[in-house]
Amino acid sequence: MNPNKALWEKGDFTRIAMSMRESGEQLVRELNVGRGLTMLDLGCGDGTTALPAAKLGANVLGVDIASNLVAAAEKRAREAGAVNCRFQLGDACDLAGLADDSFDLVLTIFGAMFAPKPADVAREMVRVTRPGGRIVMGNWIPNDPTLVAQILKISSAYSPPPPEGFISPMLWGVEEHVRDRFAHAGVPAEDISFARETYTFNFPGSPAEFVATFRNYYGPTMNAFAAAEANGRAEALQQELETLFAAQNRSSDKNTTSIPATYLRVSVAVN
Repeated sequence: MNPNKALWEKGDFTRIAMSMRESGEQLVRELNVGRGLTMLDLGCGDGTTALPAAKLGANVLGVDIASNLVAAAEKRAREAGAVNCRFQLGDACDLAGLADDSFDLVLTIFGAMFAPKPADVAREMVRVTRPGGRIVMGNWIPNDPTLVAQILKISSAYSPPPPEGFISPMLWGVEEHVRDRFAHAGVPAEDISFARETYTFNFPGSPAEFVATFRNYYGPTMNAFAAAEANGRAEALQQELETLFAAQNRSSDKNTTSIPATYLRVSVAVN
């Protein structure tokens, strides 16, 4: 199996996605998504941004490499009566079956950044975007002090070295790399803009319970714990993550967790 597919079909990312709903809805509103817009949500998960966009009137296609997440998104769309939102399996490195110049907006929030061939991802996103359209990416930033970058950094310290040729997904959070990748896809630097934004995770439980959710359901953290357990270091990893989550929690209620995380928002004008 494609290792990227295996990673995101591991566990149940919908448990994490539930804590991301409010920020997903806010982001879509900020992008002025409206009626008649055609949108591709790439690495859509279970529809955290696709469904709010459809609710605002956009015609949305969500694509994800994980079959369990596509099924979960389809279920949420049915329950919401979102007939203008559909989902299908696909690989951000090769959007086979999607025609050139198909979408007004290609949106990928912490999705396509994890695909293993970033140059191909950039080229495919540009290919399927209509002239005059735009691409918007949300990417975690390497070594950023906030939640997700630190989870991935801590997890990597407990995991085996990546395979030869591995390209870190965190490089999508570095402006120079983003410019270079889109330059190879034919986009000049002046058509790319960057902003640092905040995504807030809201969880109905304590920080320690939120850590447990990541341990049991988030693929990268699950892999880190499996490696740590094999080396007798699972308790150390658990403690490190619990300390991180507690320190970054902004909720005054001990039974809820609210943690902001900084990300790089990339906006690309396609001409």
